[in-house]
Amino acid sequence: MSTKGNTKVGTGRRKTSVARVFIQPGTGKIQVNGKPLEEYFVHKEHVYMVMQPLVATANEDKVDISVNVKGGGLTGQAGAIRHGIARALVLLDETNRSALRANGFLTRDSRMVERKKYGQRKARRRFQFSKR
Repeated sequence: MSTKGNTKVGTGRRKTSVARVFIQPGTGKIQVNGKPLEEYFVHKEHVYMVMQPLVATANEDKVDISVNVKGGGLTGQAGAIRHGIARALVLLDETNRSALRANGFLTRDSRMVERKKYGQRKARRRFQFSKR
């Protein structure tokens, strides 16, 4: 997390997705990888997830957001963006911290996919046992 002039930068992570969020005072425009939010995330659940920190702090129409996100799927990317927006909002105004902390937006969800083990079909699923 850093500051570049009037722009605040927050880094969000979720599963294997990483999002760099650039936030500055503005009119409420959100761009994800150069596309508008609704064009990048076609499902309403993902748009809702991204907007949660802004709604919790009443900043929907007060900031412009530009996001670079890579890795993972759409749900992981939406979670990473939400985490990055929350961290950038704290840099923008420290009074946002209590509202974001109460909703759990500042906590990184550390759950990752368990790796596949050798001698097994999946991470925990064994090959079928044959007695004969």
